[in-house]
Amino acid sequence: MTVSLNSALFPPSPKSLLTGNDNIFNISPLASLDAFELRKFIEFGRGPREKPSFNTLNKAFEYHAENTPHAIAAMHGNRSISYQTLNHSAEQLATFLQQRGVRPGDSVGLFLTRSIPMLIGLMACLKIGANYVPQHAGVAPHPQLEHIVDTARIKIVLTLSQHLKDLPTLNGCAVIDLDNLLKSEEFCSLDITGKRPTKPQNTCFILFTSGTTGRPNGVQVTHQNVCNIVMTTPGNLGVKPGTRVAQILSIAFDMSAWEVFVALCHGATLLIRDKIIEHTAMNADVIVATPSVLSQIDPEKCRDVSVVAVAGEPCPKPLADTWGAFCDFYNCCGPTETTIINTAKLYRPGDSLTIGKPTPNNTVYVLNEKLEPCAIGDVGEMWAGGVCVTKGYLANAELSQSRYRADPFLGDGHVMFRTRDLGRWTPDGELEHYGRTDDQVKVKGFRVELDAVSAMIEQLPSCRLAVTLKADTDHLVSFVVPANVDEQEAINHVAENLPYYCVPVRVMTLDALPLTPRGKVDKRELKALYDQFHNNVKSHKTGEE
Repeated sequence: MTVSLNSALFPPSPKSLLTGNDNIFNISPLASLDAFELRKFIEFGRGPREKPSFNTLNKAFEYHAENTPHAIAAMHGNRSISYQTLNHSAEQLATFLQQRGVRPGDSVGLFLTRSIPMLIGLMACLKIGANYVPQHAGVAPHPQLEHIVDTARIKIVLTLSQHLKDLPTLNGCAVIDLDNLLKSEEFCSLDITGKRPTKPQNTCFILFTSGTTGRPNGVQVTHQNVCNIVMTTPGNLGVKPGTRVAQILSIAFDMSAWEVFVALCHGATLLIRDKIIEHTAMNADVIVATPSVLSQIDPEKCRDVSVVAVAGEPCPKPLADTWGAFCDFYNCCGPTETTIINTAKLYRPGDSLTIGKPTPNNTVYVLNEKLEPCAIGDVGEMWAGGVCVTKGYLANAELSQSRYRADPFLGDGHVMFRTRDLGRWTPDGELEHYGRTDDQVKVKGFRVELDAVSAMIEQLPSCRLAVTLKADTDHLVSFVVPANVDEQEAINHVAENLPYYCVPVRVMTLDALPLTPRGKVDKRELKALYDQFHNNVKSHKTGEE
């Protein structure tokens, strides 16, 4: 069962934020606010209005395929493909999928890795009104792939021949290796069946969460959701024909859609990475990454990069200062359920490193536990509203209803999403991020924000990146890079600036932090590393006794 929040749980056809009079907020739930608070709630919480030039992704891509057919759409190693060829191959594959029963609204598995066939596959799905379900072949475990195929009712999986060995037996599901199909005589002789309608509210992809705390849930993302980011400022990142955009992230991570579509919807060239990220980054004009991935790239080799955008994790200020010194640096925030990002800050060295303001046609509310607006400057939970809000979780109505709620401030059938991110408004209307509700822990009876401890350690000139976890009931442990950070200096710095219960019992120095396949810090592996160290110390002490 597919659950669409706008249709299944709330009144249909909400008015767009792009139309109507200037006062888009429903004032009645805000009646308790005084005039100053009301003005700030509206002024701070509402992103600018901007109409995307296209409302479906394939239409934007097809525009450039028609107007600049010989421009290079993508490069991968020594291979390249023009917009005309990419469009033609995607049209043929769309016909192929239609002939095998794929219909508008169906899901097609895209279980592979970064490649030109990947682009052909995802664009073909969009052309027939279907959606693609991306997974990183060779990384995603078999039970996860089986769960995804079953949940999304996938009948066709597109992969690469090198990954056939990485997939489980998927009963009732056809597995097609795209690289061989695209070269076959049968495929090359296919007659294209013509135009296929796609609507803004159609699902374009279903992004399954990582599943680190249980079975992954599929988030249904629409064309309108993605167009609202990649076709407006600042999400378009200034990309235009001729811009080179790095494609360095896993296809299973929602930020990879930012890389792909900000390039292909603007007539730019996508540079698809091989094993070494830096080789791609140093030839790009635009980089989208998590802070952990960006920290692996030498900025001295990337002086031609003009724009960098980070999201997915808290960004260390030293990292922002380094890159922001020579390019436009955007610090962004937003879970998958609010379509890649819903806030952004153009950071300049010397600025306060906030997550900025709501992106166009979106809203952000800082609310207390009763879902009432917090006072300006008070920390509360961030709820997201507007065009960014996705259609809900696939086949999980209970979870959808707990995280997506009717938006009382916009009203008229709009939906808001509970991000579980903590934040507060600064006096000038920017959002400061205070971690996630599940990253707040209690130590010795006191509530501690783990990101605040990490940020304090990152103030040390020698520290590039820090992560703090709860070691046990009464202690914290921090992990830092590089390995030459002085542990005692880091502990002393926290002790001098934060309460005693925030001081980590250990600061473990590493050459690099372990990452998940999606480019975020692998906190489970860090915890296992500390547990192993702690057990070794205990064993050593026992042996001495």
